[in-house]
Amino acid sequence: MTSTETAGPPPGNSSASAFTQAANDRDAAPQFVLPLVVRIEKSDPPARTDALETAARAVLVLLSDERSAGDGEWAAAVREWQDARIRKVVRRARGAEWRRAGALPGITVPGARAEVRVFPPVPLDGWPKELARLQVSGTELDDPEPPGAPAADRPVLWLNPGLEMSAGKEMAQAGHAAQLAWWELSDAERAAWRAAGFPLSVRSAAAAEWETLTHSGLPVVHDAGFTEIAPGSCTVVADHPALRSAVPPTG
Repeated sequence: MTSTETAGPPPGNSSASAFTQAANDRDAAPQFVLPLVVRIEKSDPPARTDALETAARAVLVLLSDERSAGDGEWAAAVREWQDARIRKVVRRARGAEWRRAGALPGITVPGARAEVRVFPPVPLDGWPKELARLQVSGTELDDPEPPGAPAADRPVLWLNPGLEMSAGKEMAQAGHAAQLAWWELSDAERAAWRAAGFPLSVRSAAAAEWETLTHSGLPVVHDAGFTEIAPGSCTVVADHPALRSAVPPTG
């Protein structure tokens, strides 16, 4: 599983020139990373889609946690992380590794069967030793059965059907998309999503629909190209119903 970063614009900024300046500013800022650890036991690994959805919800849980806001104990780290590139790294753990990771400050988010623990952001070169020793790559996840169609009223994070990404890469990209959607929502919309438990689906888009999705006005994740795929690749579109209704009609 691999580290990733998004090159998407900061909240409330859709100007191309402002985006370029903001990107330069983010590169110059101290770089932080959001650690995510997925539990993968040898005998009972989670399904791939379950892990992707759980990782995305874990990012939202951390962003909405009171410790991440105001004068909360994680707030300064979260602000510094979001002022720079919103890097995320997904590592895997099992057994004693998972128990050691669970002893560090963070939040464990359960899925249908998956478990993902998210931690407050850390400096890019300042990982806790309990997390730094965990493996980043080498494990793939599969879906025993193809996931069904998502509910029409549920947020959907649409994956680019033309890209081959590892499970860890996709988990981080799904987290990026959830974060971009979170940034675009109003306070009331955020509160409603949180109260509902952050329901969401992660699905691969139909090839014929991908270009339309990327030009729909919905938040799009652009990868920085540090790992696996080319810089600037569009990886995920965040299709939240509240944002969908705000997109102006075409034609």
